[in-house]
Amino acid sequence: MAIEFCSLNSGSNGNCYYIGNKEAAILIDLGISCREVEKRMKSLDIPVEKVKAIFVSHEHSDHIRGIPVFCKKHNVPLYITQATRKHAKMFFKHPYIFSFEEDVPVTIGNLTVTAFRKFHDAADPYSFTVEYKGIRIGVFTDIGRCCEKLISNFRNCNAAFLESNYDEEMLANGSYPYYLKSRITGGLGHLSNREALELFLNHRSAELKHLILSHLSQENNRPELVEHLFKQHANGTEVVVASRYAPTSVFRIEVPQTQEAGFLNQEFENIL
Repeated sequence: MAIEFCSLNSGSNGNCYYIGNKEAAILIDLGISCREVEKRMKSLDIPVEKVKAIFVSHEHSDHIRGIPVFCKKHNVPLYITQATRKHAKMFFKHPYIFSFEEDVPVTIGNLTVTAFRKFHDAADPYSFTVEYKGIRIGVFTDIGRCCEKLISNFRNCNAAFLESNYDEEMLANGSYPYYLKSRITGGLGHLSNREALELFLNHRSAELKHLILSHLSQENNRPELVEHLFKQHANGTEVVVASRYAPTSVFRIEVPQTQEAGFLNQEFENIL
């Protein structure tokens, strides 16, 4: 068995991240259209029916735009906090809308999803980790600054979607108005390339197999710049830059046989 994951889209035009195994999958955010999600999953040979839940990080439109249509069309449960739902004005009728709490695991099939708070200019923003038999994937985007919770969760990941939003020099010399530059850099906006790289260099685990750099600014960053910056420090970690126009490949981490055996033994003991 393995856990699989990919970015279906990443950027201010829409964010959607897929994590699953052969039995079940979830989406973290759904900021592109239902039709586009279906199209991209089909291109990757991922059945839409595998998606058993959507988890919402916060209420900004590039993270929620496609949720109402997708949930109603595919009857998929939605996990969203009350504060986020209120500020998103997401009051469409749906029988399966649930809240979640910080540090309280939610089980979807045989996946375990755990949320923790992050710094971002939203009502009730969260990052997530998704675990399957000891393999942990992190989704860490829209982060104003690195905090202890981010660091501790990043340290425990076998793969991570990590925001690398802007190049500091490009933002400083770019056309954005002062208030927007202040919002991005003020601790409740986004992580710069430098901040993301420092997190990667100082806190990555030796077990970090994949780093998917995410949510790049169209105006204040360049994919080739980010790729070069991180790949020279990769040291065995596969580094990929997620696109705002297309999905990434589907990445895969096999569960070690010793862990498979341990879980099988535990299941047998539970039966007895």
